[in-house]
Amino acid sequence: MRVLVPVKRVVDYNVKIRVKADQSGVDITGAKMSMNPFDEIATEEAIRLKERGVASEIVAVSMGEAKCQETLRTALAMGADRAILVETSAELQPLAVAKLLKAIVAREQPGLVLMGKQAIDDDSNQTAQMLAGLLGWPQATFASRIEIADGAATVAREVDEGIETIRVRLPAVVSVDLRLNEPRYASLPNIMKAKKKPLDVLTPETLGVDPAPRLEYLRVEEPPKRKAGVKVGSVQELVAKLKSEAGVI
Repeated sequence: MRVLVPVKRVVDYNVKIRVKADQSGVDITGAKMSMNPFDEIATEEAIRLKERGVASEIVAVSMGEAKCQETLRTALAMGADRAILVETSAELQPLAVAKLLKAIVAREQPGLVLMGKQAIDDDSNQTAQMLAGLLGWPQATFASRIEIADGAATVAREVDEGIETIRVRLPAVVSVDLRLNEPRYASLPNIMKAKKKPLDVLTPETLGVDPAPRLEYLRVEEPPKRKAGVKVGSVQELVAKLKSEAGVI
């Protein structure tokens, strides 16, 4: 079974982002970039599936500028077999990404698309669901455990009430959550080997997809600063503050 793993290049999660002075977006000039953490978990799970003999090939795919090759090489160093870059300078929004992934799926014919539940830059949490809808495939989101057997995936997914376990027939789209696994570090020998693994470069035009954005960002603002907390001396004082200051009761 071939597994397709989309990976996104984002600002590293340790970096404190800055809003541009004109509030048109986020300033990433000189910022450290890395693979989206949820996609890293998806890549790790695909590698584990291959180690268990469930998957036969792992194909990593990314979309964006040429620098996204660095992210793909990271996936290759972790254990992916080959990579595909859809190179474009256009602003890619979830629907455009889903359409591009649909075209890649048509070319690669994977048995499973394994991806992060969301990217930490826009937090949209839409691409997996849109892709499944476009493909007409079953989907399982927020996966914290995945088992593949008999042409189906049994997925434990995190919901508000706890853990829900569902079974979906393959091919399917599965998006992963934080607690699924802990990604491995790429060893130096594997980093060197990754440089020789195949990486194909395509364009949206080649795939017959128009990536033009559908949404317009009007303004980006930093969240308001939180006020410092205070200590109270009694339950009665706490209740009084919740009534008079917080206004929640």
